[in-house]
Amino acid sequence: MAAIIMLQTLYFKFSGSEESVYIFTTIGMEPWGRIGVGVFELIASILILIPTMVWLGSALAIGLMVGAMGLHVTILGIEVLGDGGQLFIYAVVVTLCSSYALRYSLGSIPEFIKGKLPLFLQK
Repeated sequence: MAAIIMLQTLYFKFSGSEESVYIFTTIGMEPWGRIGVGVFELIASILILIPTMVWLGSALAIGLMVGAMGLHVTILGIEVLGDGGQLFIYAVVVTLCSSYALRYSLGSIPEFIKGKLPLFLQK
């Protein structure tokens, strides 16, 4: 679900849709931020779809979505250009799905990385 949502929203980031341009202009990151975030969301989506890399894609997606939710709460507002809060809800759903995927993919984290993680992430 997380990968599907992120992949679906890439069209709007990469095509320069009015809503995406508005969001990244408002936070002072247009166009480089819009394209950069899109690239990272693409990478996270691809990694989530690779069984041995789910943990990494999920962690990246969580970081991206926490940033998105933070910007919605502090600068943009929950609702952007009359979307009824849809983008914020997408960010919440991606965060929840990615958290679930991360939790259940901890066993596939390589040992040399796992040893450097906080104890609650070591399985």
